[in-house]
Amino acid sequence: MAPRDDRHGRRALLAGASGLVGRALLARLLADERYSQVHVLLRRALALPAHSRQVVHRVDFDRLSSLPAVDDVYIALGSTIREAGSRAAFRRVDFEAVLATARAARAAGASRLLVVSALGADPTSRVFYNRVKGEMEVAVAALGYASVVIARPSLLLGDRAALGQRPRPGERLAQRLLGPLAALLPRSLRPIAADAVARALHEAAWRPSRGLLVLPSAQMQVPHRGGFARQSPGD
Repeated sequence: MAPRDDRHGRRALLAGASGLVGRALLARLLADERYSQVHVLLRRALALPAHSRQVVHRVDFDRLSSLPAVDDVYIALGSTIREAGSRAAFRRVDFEAVLATARAARAAGASRLLVVSALGADPTSRVFYNRVKGEMEVAVAALGYASVVIARPSLLLGDRAALGQRPRPGERLAQRLLGPLAALLPRSLRPIAADAVARALHEAAWRPSRGLLVLPSAQMQVPHRGGFARQSPGD
């Protein structure tokens, strides 16, 4: 399905606004007047700043059916096995909820899909976390979107406490130990600010492209200066 005429304003949908990248994305989408509407999917009540172009929907991702007509879909859903409580619960969020959202939005007419994955995502990985992320990438890339953008960030940096969340152990350790040493690490392994990931996805949505575009963590560390790598999911 062809996207709407951009002169009338595109419509965005965001899933995952409660997280670091999702909250940074929401701020960017609402500040972008090229979007006439920003639909936000929430699993639970969440205090969000009021905005005239923001439309909030309470949904059950396990029973997601129809969604409003949109053009660009941003998915920043994500957890950890420890946070979710089990491998099955982790997969329900990071694979099943992501796929359900992408599929329902495609049925609603969306043509661009932008998803937060993770460094090391690989459907053949022996590491469960990386394998689930890789399987998710393969699944969403096969839904028929004209454009699919996948961000693969390293450990995220940001203030989870400000969002009412407990810091994740890996992220907290990275901030404490790696901060002073970050410049010595390869850029692909450095912790990355959540807003840098949000910025890269937002910019990618407005660059004419078709097919699959992967945003490696190293290239998201700096403002866009050219093309990103086009890869197959799991590469």
